[in-house]
Amino acid sequence: ETIETALGQFAETDWQSQLGGNLDSLADAVALCERMKLADAPRNGQRECFGNSVRCAVELSVLDAVGRAVGKPLSHVTSLVPESIAIRETRDEIRYSGVITAMGGLKKAFRAAAMRLYGFPDIKLKVGMEGSDDAAAVGLMRRVFGPDRDLRLDANEAWTCGNLEEKLLPLIPYNISSVEQPVPHADVDGLAEVRRRVGVPIMLDESLCGLDDAHRAIERGTCDLFNLRLSKCGGFIQSLKLAALAHNAGLGYQLGCQVGETGILSAAGRHFAASVGGIRYVEGSYDRHLVHERLKIEGRMIKRGGRATKLTEPRMGVKNDRTNVNRVTLREEHRPIA
Repeated sequence: ETIETALGQFAETDWQSQLGGNLDSLADAVALCERMKLADAPRNGQRECFGNSVRCAVELSVLDAVGRAVGKPLSHVTSLVPESIAIRETRDEIRYSGVITAMGGLKKAFRAAAMRLYGFPDIKLKVGMEGSDDAAAVGLMRRVFGPDRDLRLDANEAWTCGNLEEKLLPLIPYNISSVEQPVPHADVDGLAEVRRRVGVPIMLDESLCGLDDAHRAIERGTCDLFNLRLSKCGGFIQSLKLAALAHNAGLGYQLGCQVGETGILSAAGRHFAASVGGIRYVEGSYDRHLVHERLKIEGRMIKRGGRATKLTEPRMGVKNDRTNVNRVTLREEHRPIA
């Protein structure tokens, strides 16, 4: 998806008939969002999940507005989705993961040491970059971050089902808890056989963007965990359904985040993490460190130990910095709804 495809799909969708009525409760808003249909995106080989970022943006806008009107936080939505019964859990505190992206060895060591001193319970390390020595990088992370802390990997589709065992074999001694999206989506079905031999739990990310992907993964046995990212997965409600589906199938799931996501999406993730149980790892709330233009005013940063408190204010609990929003805006669409 791009800015152009997102705005194009938004402009072609009939919002007048879908959003032009009255909503008396947050339950009404949830029902409306579940019925919501976007204009068909050009297929061009794209999967059914194409347009999920648009759906997520509109859904969060509706839920935020209605939550503000009725005095309910976004996390209340979890109690209104029937599929979520088995995974509902209220938490006052969330613990976030640390993430180490592609960078030089010295920077990796410094970042891992800082995360250890800061008390993060677990970290994710990007691997599979061309020309890099993954065994050396993982070994360095294990030595610096500590022998008893959770360390997982993200290969970002860098390997194949043919070489996955070879790539993972030198990394297994470092007690890896999982590897995320090791092969391209086009080859994901091959993981059904390979994952039985590699001895490391497999997490799907690029291959887990909607309910169709989830059912396929469960039926074909291609993974052990789902990486749920609200924007990637089509919004708060569908992410709840995906978490419930994983739970019912005996699979794990983490709450991921978009690369460089703003505080708006991070706040939605915080509400999700505070109302859903069984989440293996939680990522996000990094906007202060990753985004050049912060779009929100309130500080909702992670504290020592990766800890953060749940948001209790009505709606999402963030206030936009209109000056910054205007400064980074590339294009606007105005769609009046009666």
